[in-house]
Amino acid sequence: MNYLIAVHLIAVVCWFAGLFYLPRLFVYHASSDHLVVKDQFKIMEYKLYFYIMMPSMVVTLLTGMFLFTLYVFDAHGAMGWLELKLFLVMLLVIYHFFCGYCLELFRRDANVYSGRFYRILNEVPTVFLIAIMILAVVQPF
Repeated sequence: MNYLIAVHLIAVVCWFAGLFYLPRLFVYHASSDHLVVKDQFKIMEYKLYFYIMMPSMVVTLLTGMFLFTLYVFDAHGAMGWLELKLFLVMLLVIYHFFCGYCLELFRRDANVYSGRFYRILNEVPTVFLIAIMILAVVQPF
């Protein structure tokens, strides 16, 4: 089980690295006026999303599901913290796919959001990370 937890945590770290970096790339991409630079951002964003973030999310969710089944069958009393954590993970997956939607907008040169919007969007995973980690480690309720 320790190896499963280790793989889960490694995948979470890789996923969050992408969740932190992709919106930052969007900030720079939205602020750029140079075609060559925009094309380079498109390549970087695509590779980050599909080569790092997507596989990391899948591994995170799969290992999380295995851990969930192990945890549920273990007698641990109240698990409200786990329900809230799973809800936050679901919202994080929605955030992930919204980033994919933004990626597609940039790919089609149809971005409608400002650099300021992406700066704010860039802070979202930090809030999720803090909340999810506190719930997982402290298990407050």
